[in-house]
Amino acid sequence: MIPKVEYYRFKALDDALRFLRQYPGSKILAGGTDLVVQLRSGKTAARKLVDISGIDELRYIRDEDGYIRIGALTTIEELKNSETVRDHAQLLWKAANNFAVWQIRNIATIGGNICNASPAADTVPPLIVLNARLRLQNVDRQREIKVEEFFKGPGETVMEKDEILTEIVIPKKDSGWRYSFIKLGKRHSHILSIVNVAVGLKTYKDMIEDVIVALGSVAPTPVRARSVEDYLKNHRITRTRLEEASQQVVKDIKPISDIRASAEYRIEMSKILVRRALNECLKNVFTT
Repeated sequence: MIPKVEYYRFKALDDALRFLRQYPGSKILAGGTDLVVQLRSGKTAARKLVDISGIDELRYIRDEDGYIRIGALTTIEELKNSETVRDHAQLLWKAANNFAVWQIRNIATIGGNICNASPAADTVPPLIVLNARLRLQNVDRQREIKVEEFFKGPGETVMEKDEILTEIVIPKKDSGWRYSFIKLGKRHSHILSIVNVAVGLKTYKDMIEDVIVALGSVAPTPVRARSVEDYLKNHRITRTRLEEASQQVVKDIKPISDIRASAEYRIEMSKILVRRALNECLKNVFTT
């Protein structure tokens, strides 16, 4: 049962921001797929709920000035159905296609998935690999921050109490990048990830020119596997190199044991999934 709370619904961003400035302890409600569950379980307490789901100015997908701009209230289903996201933010599109069931996708928002700050959030590793930035706003100013710098711990972010996440900004990359997203769960897409892996990779002839690897559900926050990246950059593409690189991921992760999987299982699957994702990116490239 949800505890008694005061409920406020806004249709204009400025009005919601002014309310948060006056009542900074309020909880923001977007799709509610996570927050309502947390309120019922007692994991989250709130005296005031600020419903921003009616703020239409935060629901859009735009291709402009070399960037893909996504409003924070855009639903996962809208991401899944977007040709712009499919063509220019392929990793995010793949994550949306592996996200829950359609009933949830039609309610859950990309902003909510990010701000819930779950280590298992499926949209976050793809956004890290895509070098996305988050636009945060209060009544006085706007600021941007890298996705990977947004999280402090499970359920904790750097967002101030009077701020709202308004936009996700993804720079468009050249066509030389290849991508892979792999999610491991008890079922293919209808459940929280045990491990998820996103990889972006760029080659030049038989060399790996650049690579970004990010994982979820293997540390208190989504993480970049910089040890894997460093092991691969500016090296020839060989099967041995890819295998050895995937082993490096253990230096970057700190998984826990929970009801879904043990820490040991997550470590082993991280190595396997990183290798699979790298191979998927390079499936049409000669390796020895």
